[in-house]
Amino acid sequence: MKSFLNLIRWPNLVIVALTMILMRYAVIEPVISKINVFLVSSPGSAVPISLQLPWYDFAVLVLATILITAGGYVINDYFDIKTDLINKGEVIVGTKIPRRKAMMWHNALNVAGVIAGFYISWKAGYFWMGLLFLVVSGLLYFYSASYKRQFLVGNFIVALLTGMVPMLVAIYEWPSMYRFYAVYASPPPDLSIIFYWIGGFAIFAFLTTLTREIIKDIEDFEGDQAYGRNTVPVVTGIFTAKMISVLLIAVTIGLLYVVWYFFLNDKITLAYLSVTVVVPLLYVVYKVIRSSGRKQLHAASRMMKIVMMAGVLYSVVVKLILDQNLV
Repeated sequence: MKSFLNLIRWPNLVIVALTMILMRYAVIEPVISKINVFLVSSPGSAVPISLQLPWYDFAVLVLATILITAGGYVINDYFDIKTDLINKGEVIVGTKIPRRKAMMWHNALNVAGVIAGFYISWKAGYFWMGLLFLVVSGLLYFYSASYKRQFLVGNFIVALLTGMVPMLVAIYEWPSMYRFYAVYASPPPDLSIIFYWIGGFAIFAFLTTLTREIIKDIEDFEGDQAYGRNTVPVVTGIFTAKMISVLLIAVTIGLLYVVWYFFLNDKITLAYLSVTVVVPLLYVVYKVIRSSGRKQLHAASRMMKIVMMAGVLYSVVVKLILDQNLV
C-alpha cells in the first residue's frame, strides 16, 4: 500500500483536492455573495447569489480530477524507469510494483476518472464536456511516452494542466448558477467575475509550474542527456535554461504587482504576496543562479512547490478580506 501511495504521489493529490475545495469555498462563494439579485419569487428584496452545484456533485468533480491525475503519475513512472535510475537512484515501477500491475492501475484510474468526468458533465448539463477528461487522460499518457522528450512541449502541457485544476471549478460551477439565476433572477446577474478571480489563480499556477518544470529539467540534466531527451537545458544549455527560469519568475512577480495595483490595491494582499510569494521566488532566483549541483537545484524546486502552495492559500486571505469587509 505504501508503494502504491508513493506511486500516485498522494501528497500532490491532496494538494489538488485542497486547491479545488479552496477555489469553491474560499474564492467563488465569498465573491458571488457580494452580488445581490432580485428573485422573481420575492421582487421586493435583494438576496446574495449562492452556489447551485450540489456539494456531492462537486465531490465527484474533485474525485474525477484526482483519479486522472493519479493515473498520470503512474504512467509517468512507468516510462521513466531508466532516467529515474540515473537521476534519482531508485524507482517504484519494476521493483516494488511490477510493470504490468502499474499499467493495470493506470488503466483502472483513468477509466474511473473519465466515467466520473462524464457523470459530472451530465449533471452540469453539458455531457460533451466529459470529453475534456478523456483528452487530459490521453495528454498525460502521450506526455509520459513522448511529449516530455520534446523541447518545451512537455513543460507547457504540465503547466497547462496544472492551471486547469482551479479553472475546472469555475467551469463546472458556472452552468448551474447561470441556469438558476437566468430563470429566477431579474435581471440575470453577470457571473463573469468568477472567471476573472479563478483565472488569476490559474495563470499563477501555469507560470510557477512551468518555472518549476524547467528547474527540474536542469536538475535531471544528466539522465535526460544520456537518453536523448530534448529538454530545455539539453537543447539550449544549462546557463540559458537558468536564465529562462529566472525570466519566468520575473514575469510572475511583475504580474502579481500589476494585478494588485490595478485590481486589488489592498495592504493585506500586498503584505501576503510580498512575504509568502515574492521573497521565496527571489530565493529561488538566488539558488538557481548560484547552483553548481543537484542539491541547490533540488532546493529551488522544493521552494517553488512551497510558493505554489502559498499562491493557493491566498484564497483563504481572499475569503477573510471579503467576509470581514477589510477593503
